[in-house]
Amino acid sequence: MNTNVRRSVFVSTMPFGFHDRAPIDWLAETGWDVRFNDTGRKLKPEEVAEYARDCDGIIAGTEDLSPLLDRNPKLQIIARVGVGLDSVPLRRCRERGIAVTYTPDAVTPAVAEFAVGAMLSVCRDIAGVDRKMRKGVWHRSQGLRLGTARIGVIGFGRIGSTVGRLVGGFRPAELLVSDKLGKHAEISALVAQGVRARAASTDQIIDECDIITVHVPIDHSTRGFLKEPQLRRMKKGAYLINTSRGGLVDEDALFRVLKDGHLAGAAVDVFLHEPYGGPLCTLDNVLVTAHLGSCSVDCRADMEREATEDLIRHFRGEKLRSPVPAVEYENQT
Repeated sequence: MNTNVRRSVFVSTMPFGFHDRAPIDWLAETGWDVRFNDTGRKLKPEEVAEYARDCDGIIAGTEDLSPLLDRNPKLQIIARVGVGLDSVPLRRCRERGIAVTYTPDAVTPAVAEFAVGAMLSVCRDIAGVDRKMRKGVWHRSQGLRLGTARIGVIGFGRIGSTVGRLVGGFRPAELLVSDKLGKHAEISALVAQGVRARAASTDQIIDECDIITVHVPIDHSTRGFLKEPQLRRMKKGAYLINTSRGGLVDEDALFRVLKDGHLAGAAVDVFLHEPYGGPLCTLDNVLVTAHLGSCSVDCRADMEREATEDLIRHFRGEKLRSPVPAVEYENQT
């Protein structure tokens, strides 16, 4: 590979280099043509395709990159800042020989802590009480304590297992874990620490838990798996936490079961279409946040550095540190 070629790179994700300029400096040192998303907002898929139509590589956020592949025949690498891959058409990339990297480990602590924080907030109505006080209403709500709850974790990978360890510290009444790989060793480790944890099916978690937190990737087996029938099977007064992907939960159905009081509350950080401004924002029993899970200063900086490093390594002909594994290509429809 000729490493002296002047490459063209587009950085679509934003903000980028806000707390740590190292990735910007590394790109500047290459002498390549590097352009950044300077709009101050998330780009639409067609905008990404236009901005990056002649680029050799892209450092991308959660934007749908399908239109980019339609328009750019010379793209060589997609360096994803984050762990979710539903926005990247992996099989098309493989067919065209486009390398894809991601940053699966960097996001874990931030998303896990955020999920537990969202759980605490919605179960104790912290955000709701704050809103009332700003309107002059002194309201002392009585909520659900994690130490008395039966908590279900759907998906026990990097993030889900970290959430399990964190909530285990609250000594919940029971921790139910559902994962297609079983995760018996991880569950046994929690039990050894005094946590009442056990493996369960997703159906058991839906039927039995007071709090359900979702931590699965979106693929052909999980897309839309929490529809209205599943949400209405949840215990009356239960809570749902989703910090994974919006397409996992039917948002309209969630709105209905929250509005009629079947569920006591929900915390939703991810949506099918982002930015989101839909009906969930009108409900007081929902904590809605703007895909903030990975947005801690340290984790965001780690993600940006890792993605940038792999993009540079690719064009220098060096081994990639975090290529997307083959199983992810097979899981995606």
